[in-house]
Amino acid sequence: MANLQIKGIDENLYRELKELAASQNRSVSQQVLYFLKYFIARKKALQPVKSPGEVLLELSGSWQDPRTSDAIVADIRSARENSKKYEAGF
Repeated sequence: MANLQIKGIDENLYRELKELAASQNRSVSQQVLYFLKYFIARKKALQPVKSPGEVLLELSGSWQDPRTSDAIVADIRSARENSKKYEAGF
């Protein structure tokens, strides 16, 4: 059976791990092994999170409109209304 040594673990993290292991009636080593088995067994169920760039690339070109860009801009401008909210100042 293989052994694993973890160096440089934060004291607070180790303390929390030790407390959790004790609450589960496990040793620290058993608790770490439990976490590893749990994660590896479920890694297929985990879906990778897409980066904002990937999402943007998926969306690019997905908007189809028969109008020209000038017609779209004209529609946007005609739909605007002037706000009198700040006429009196701040």
